[in-house]
Amino acid sequence: MIDTRVATWPEIKEYIDRRAVAILAFGAQEEHGPHLPLSTDTVEAGGLARRLAEELDAMLLPPIPYGDSWGAGGFPGTVSITFSTIYSLIIDIGKSLKFNHVRGLIVVNGHFGNHNPIELAARELTAQSDFPTMMLDFPGLVEIAGQVLESKPAAPTFYHADEFETSMVLALEPTTVHMDRAQAEYPEFPVSYYSEPILLNTFCKSGVFGDPRPATAEKGKRMLEMLTRENLKIARAFIDRIDTRENGLKP
Repeated sequence: MIDTRVATWPEIKEYIDRRAVAILAFGAQEEHGPHLPLSTDTVEAGGLARRLAEELDAMLLPPIPYGDSWGAGGFPGTVSITFSTIYSLIIDIGKSLKFNHVRGLIVVNGHFGNHNPIELAARELTAQSDFPTMMLDFPGLVEIAGQVLESKPAAPTFYHADEFETSMVLALEPTTVHMDRAQAEYPEFPVSYYSEPILLNTFCKSGVFGDPRPATAEKGKRMLEMLTRENLKIARAFIDRIDTRENGLKP
């Protein structure tokens, strides 16, 4: 693996000559209750991206620390960027990587609000710019969380400032977690929550969805290992498709 934040251009060229792919973590800057840092999504995506880069001997790009966090905008400290900004960032980064002969791009997305623009940009880069791009949106998370966690999510597939995220940050950046401030909240979701834009602070006081109190670093490390294994299967299949294409075979 090479960390492009600290590498020089000759070192990067050596990796490109070795036919490496690039890995980019895409996070967010938004509230995660009174006990977790605003950078939680970036911490989680960055932690998984680094482990994938190590396993794949890939180029690790600097993480993007902002995302589409409109829904959390009612909580101070949240900074949100738009769909079009996220889309443009992926398109521009992908085209720049292609210009420098990088083989492909894997985006590790740590925030739900980024999903649609990253997915669209990946399709555009792959189909229109002939640059293989894929998104890893924490596949396997629901099953893994179900095996490891003691508490239940506030809603199906909804993990925010809860036992899952708190355990992950305890494993990755423990000094940023304030467990003495951790509190449980299971807010009642508005019936139309998934059908219209609704600010989280209008129905959740703390910004916590679930119960973070049973969280431990050990649980976070275990889930991170399991997520890495699950995501590696998909990433390796993606790289195999690139190999097949470059060898002139049918994908």
